[in-house]
Amino acid sequence: MLKRILLASSLMIGMSGAAFAGEQYVDETGFAISGYDPVAYFDLKQSEPGNVQPRAVPGHATITVDYNGATWAFASTEHRDMFVANPEKYAPKYDGHCAYGVAQGGKAPGNPNLWRIVDGVLYLNVTPTVVGFWSSDISGNIDKSESNWTSLEAEGASARSWQAIADNDGTYDGPAPVQ
Repeated sequence: MLKRILLASSLMIGMSGAAFAGEQYVDETGFAISGYDPVAYFDLKQSEPGNVQPRAVPGHATITVDYNGATWAFASTEHRDMFVANPEKYAPKYDGHCAYGVAQGGKAPGNPNLWRIVDGVLYLNVTPTVVGFWSSDISGNIDKSESNWTSLEAEGASARSWQAIADNDGTYDGPAPVQ
């Protein structure tokens, strides 16, 4: 019982900052970052820019929490609890939208398998081609994204599906979260 109370209290504290966030990108799965575990990225060995990253870790549909107006799935209850304790640390930047898209002045969906952690922050991109543009000047693109985000954040989330973009064929193995 105490654990449930602590979990609920942590979630309420974590949610207090969500009012300042924009609308979370949620695709046809109905989950933030397509049902992949946001905490698991921080356990993966990141590839050098220009190389393919390890695949995102699917969450479980039975291990979830609501944050920033969306349902997030996790591979374990430990990961869920870590997220609840500090969602800003684990949630991808720009409400799950493509970081390069934000640098270019718009909101495009983020593909959870096209990711990079820079200075402890998780960024997603939309297609492998875009990853190339993003990787050519990561720090410059982050600066542009940060500058653009203040005006883009209040706009609604992208309604596009990253899976519907032909350039993403082969960037994912199957649906997440697992049931």
